Amino acid sequence: MGIAGIDFVDLQYIDLNGFLRSVTVPYKSYVEKVKGFVGAFDGSSVEGFQPINKSDMFLKADEKTYSVLPWNEKKARVLTEIYDFYGKRYQKDPRYIASLVTNYIKEQGFSPLVGTEIEFFLFSSVSIDIENPIRGLGYSLSSIEQPWDIDTLTLRTKKAYHHAEPNDKLAKTREDIINSFEKMGYGFEASHHEVAVSQNEVSVKAGDPLFVADEVITFKYVARNVAIQNNLIPVFMPKPLFGDNGSGLHFHLSLWDLDMKKNLFLDETSNELSQLARYFIGGILHHGRSLAALVAPTTNSYHRLVPGYEAPVYLVWGHSNRSAAIRIPATAGKKNLTRIEFRSPDPTCNPYLAISATLLAGLDGIKKKIDPGDPYELDVYEMPKEKLKGNIATLPKSLDEALEELESDNEYLQPVFSMELLNSYIEIKRNESDMIRMMPNPYEIYMYLNL
Repeated sequence: MGIAGIDFVDLQYIDLNGFLRSVTVPYKSYVEKVKGFVGAFDGSSVEGFQPINKSDMFLKADEKTYSVLPWNEKKARVLTEIYDFYGKRYQKDPRYIASLVTNYIKEQGFSPLVGTEIEFFLFSSVSIDIENPIRGLGYSLSSIEQPWDIDTLTLRTKKAYHHAEPNDKLAKTREDIINSFEKMGYGFEASHHEVAVSQNEVSVKAGDPLFVADEVITFKYVARNVAIQNNLIPVFMPKPLFGDNGSGLHFHLSLWDLDMKKNLFLDETSNELSQLARYFIGGILHHGRSLAALVAPTTNSYHRLVPGYEAPVYLVWGHSNRSAAIRIPATAGKKNLTRIEFRSPDPTCNPYLAISATLLAGLDGIKKKIDPGDPYELDVYEMPKEKLKGNIATLPKSLDEALEELESDNEYLQPVFSMELLNSYIEIKRNESDMIRMMPNPYEIYMYLNL
C-alpha cells in the first residue's frame, strides 16, 4: 500500500486494443475506497466496450500492482479490474480474460508458465504529418545511431546485434528503463541491442498469463516515461523501418503440473520434447492463421511477417530455427527450461488476449491430439518454393485476411472468450484496417506521382 507523501494515484486499465488508460484520484480517496470501487468511467467512450445506454463502469484496484512511480514520487499507479454497471466483473476486461484462462487451464490439470522477449526501437525523433490528406501521410524517424557506413555510404542493416558500448548508444536508456521497471516490482532476465539499427530487446521474468501481460503493459508504460528523459522515443511498432528487422514479442510457453514442480513439456525418459508438448505445438500451428488476428493485430504487423528478417511466414516448427513460427530453444543442459517459443506475436498486440488465445490454441491441440508433423530444421526461407507450396500453411498476408480467419476459426477460444468480445474486437480491427486502406502512403506518392 501507499506511503506518506503520495498525492495522487493513477487507476489504470486496458482496452480491447491494448491501450493503457488512466483515471487519477487523490491518494486519500484511494485509501478510503481501496477495498471497493476506487473509480468510475464512461464505457461508451472506450471503443468496443459499452453502448451509451449502459455506459457506467467501475474500477477496483488490484492491490498487488500498486507502485510509486520512480520518476514522480508523489504519484502512484495501480492496475485495476473492470466491473460493469451491474457491479459484475466485465466480460471484455482483458485482465479478466488472462485470469480466466489460467483458471481454465488449471481445471484441465495444468499450470501455464509464460515468458516473453520485448523488442522495440528507440528513436531521437518521430514526426508525422497528417494535416493534408491529399498530400498523404508523411513521417520521419531519426536515430542517435548511424545507419550508414561513413566510409562507403552503404546502408548498415541487420548488423547491430549485441553491439557493446560505446557503439551501443542505447545502453544507458535501456538500463534506466529497466531500473524503473524493477522499482515497480517487476524483473528482467537479459537486455541487449537487437539486430536492427536503434533496436533493443528486454526479456522479462516468467510467470502466469496475467502477471506477464501486466509486465508487458507496465514495461511499455515505463519505457515511454523514462526514455523521454534521455530525449528518446520508444517505438513498439513491429516494422517502423524498411529494409531492417522488425520487432517481435516472442512468447515462451510451457505447461507444468498443478504444484509447479514438474515441467510437462519434458519427457523425462528420453529428455526430449514430450508428446503433450508436440500436441500443444500442433494446436498453435493448426490455429495459427486465426491467432494472427490477435497476436499480430495491426496492418503494420504484416510488413514484419515477410521472409528474410527473422520473422515467421510459414506455420512450421523446428529446433533452434528462427525461420519457423515455433522454435524449440536449446536449454544448455537445463532440461527443466524445456519450452516452446512462438515467434508470430509482436508488441502491438493486447498481451492479455494474445497470450490467452495462444494458450487456448495449444490446449485445443492437446484435447484433439493434433500432431504438428516433423520439425523443419533447415532455413525455411531457403527451401524451394515448389516444395513448400501446398505442403504447409502460411500466416495471413494482411490484417483483413487474419480477421477473416478469426471469424471462421474461433471455437477453441470460446471456453474463455465470449462471442461478444470477439465480435467487438473484429469490428474495431476492421474499422482500423478500412481507415488505413483509404489513406495514401508516402511510398505510393514516390512510385506513382509521375505515372
